[in-house]
Amino acid sequence: MALSKAGRTKIRYPAELVRDDGVRVTVRAPWAAPGARDFGFVRFEPGDVLTEHYWRDRWFAVKEVRSGDGLLKGWYCDITRPAVLADGVLTVEDLDLDLWVSADGSTVLRLDEDEFAESGLAGRDPVAAGAAERALDDLERLARTEGLTALLG
Repeated sequence: MALSKAGRTKIRYPAELVRDDGVRVTVRAPWAAPGARDFGFVRFEPGDVLTEHYWRDRWFAVKEVRSGDGLLKGWYCDITRPAVLADGVLTVEDLDLDLWVSADGSTVLRLDEDEFAESGLAGRDPVAAGAAERALDDLERLARTEGLTALLG
C-alpha cells in the first residue's frame, strides 16, 4: 500500500488483500505509523487494525478503525484521487481533505480544509479540486443519514 501527497510518497506499508471486485479494493493492515497518534477525537495506536476500502472510480477511501481487541473506533475517510492497483501495489493520492465518523455515528467531523485550501489544488487542477470537494460533501451527507456501513456493505 502506498499513499502519496503532492506527487511524493507519504507512507508505504504492507497490507493484506481482503477483496478486489474490479471497482473496490479492500485491504487490512495494522496501524502503520510508529507509536500512537492522538487526534483529539480518536487515538490511533499500535495494535489497531484498519480495514481500508479504496475505489477505482471514486475520489475517497474509507478506513474502518478497530482496536486490537476488535472494538470499533470509527471511520477515517481520506479524500483521494481514484485508486490504482499495479504490480501488486495499491496507490492513492491524498488530496488533504478528511472526514471522521465515530463508531456510533454521532460525531462527524470535516478535517484539514485549511490544508486543502493551502495546497493550491484549486488553482493547479480545478477539476480535481471540485471532485474532492464533492466527495467530501457526499461522504458527510451519507455519514449523517444512512451511515457509512451502507456504502461498505
